[in-house]
Amino acid sequence: MDLKKEIREIPDYPKKGISFKDVTTLFKNKNAMRYVTDVISDNFKTKGITKVVGLEARGFVFGGAIANRLDAGFVPVRKKGKLPGDVVNESYELEYGVDSVEMHADALDGSDVVLIHDDLLATGGTAVAALNLVKKCGVKNVYFSFICDLEFIETPNKILLKEYETQVLVKY
Repeated sequence: MDLKKEIREIPDYPKKGISFKDVTTLFKNKNAMRYVTDVISDNFKTKGITKVVGLEARGFVFGGAIANRLDAGFVPVRKKGKLPGDVVNESYELEYGVDSVEMHADALDGSDVVLIHDDLLATGGTAVAALNLVKKCGVKNVYFSFICDLEFIETPNKILLKEYETQVLVKY
C-alpha cells in the first residue's frame, strides 16, 4: 500500500516553510489502519514485546492496536502534568525551548521488552526522551517503530536512535 497517498501534507504549518505530514487522514481509512497495524505487528511478532509505549497523541492510535496484536500491554507517554499518580519525567530540547514528557513510574520494569511507537520521526527529541523514560525503569530491550521519518532532518538524536532496531513505513 502506498501510504504517502493516505497522508495529507499541509504547507506552511505550523509555520511558514514547514510541510506538515498529517497522518490523521490515514486514520480514517480502515484499510490503511489495518495495513499499518499488520505490517508493524508482523515485523515485531518474534521479538517478545511485552509493552508498547505510545507517544502522545498520534502514537496512541496505533500503539494500542499494535499492543493488542502483539499480546502486549500499552503504556502512554504524555506531556507533563497529564498523568495521575507517580511518574518519571524526561525533558528534551525543541527548536524554540524545552518540553517534557512523562510516564507512570510503575508502567515498566527491567524484564519488559519494549516497542516505542510514534507517528513521525523528525528531530528525534521526543523519541529519545521516551527512550530515556523506558531506561529509567530498567528496560534493556527496546525497539522503535514510526509511520514516517523526515530523513532530510539529521540530528544527534537520530544518530543515537540508529543503535536500535527501527521500522519506518514512509520516508520523506
